[in-house]
Amino acid sequence: MFDLKGKVAVITGGASGMGRATVELFIKAGAQVACLDILDDKQAAMAAQFGENFRYVHTDVTNDEELRSSIDEVAETFGGLHILFNNAGAARALDEDPFDLEGYDKDIKLLQRAVVAGTKFAVPHMIAAGGGSIINTASIAGLQAGYGPFGYSVAKAAVAQMARHFATRLATHKIRVNTICPGFIPTAIFGRAMGETQAQAEQRSAMIAENANRMQPLPLAGRPEDIANMALFFASDASQFITGQTIAVDGGITCGPRSAWDEEAASVLQEVLGMVPED
Repeated sequence: MFDLKGKVAVITGGASGMGRATVELFIKAGAQVACLDILDDKQAAMAAQFGENFRYVHTDVTNDEELRSSIDEVAETFGGLHILFNNAGAARALDEDPFDLEGYDKDIKLLQRAVVAGTKFAVPHMIAAGGGSIINTASIAGLQAGYGPFGYSVAKAAVAQMARHFATRLATHKIRVNTICPGFIPTAIFGRAMGETQAQAEQRSAMIAENANRMQPLPLAGRPEDIANMALFFASDASQFITGQTIAVDGGITCGPRSAWDEEAASVLQEVLGMVPED
């Protein structure tokens, strides 16, 4: 396992899904971890599970002062800050109106601006610590059309580009910035986008996971732990020479069109091209 002993990490959106899996993995790797989230009903169970190396701090990442205060509190409590995982997010319905400007502004504020703000507030603490690692959650929806709602997809594309800019600006301080693009990872985000409660959405994610192995070339269901594993690599010194990179953790779904790996889709393509073999 990659070693995070002596490291302090902040994970936004850490109370569920990929964030929760990352909290658990980072603590197992020896880090002190703070979860910044608004799912306060998760606090007691997480505190009981993770013990003294864990803190839950209620934080709306779209509120600058709340986010700044939370990051400062974590750094003061644990004696520094070395890792920031900008992971908090949500999505609206896939068929959202791309010209809904109010909804678009909300998407950008949560999924894009909050990443800039979190980075801004974390950097002084990382400079004081002699360096650090910033990890951002983007999405394959930011790489190609059709994998997410409009505002979500645009914001996630921007997150990857911002990481490249920050990587060049912060390298002199030994701060690395990298981006993870999850593929089809069944989490509560799908149900929440449909208007379900958190509990209902978590039940739906379990149901989706049963069939998720059919979504990509690798016949496996993506798991929150798959994203946590990549975040751990980026957080650790094993990736000390890697910065400004965007990695898709997607089972190969962005490697090519479905016809490249799905026999049924491939047969349709063959028919269109007039390549149907004779009986």
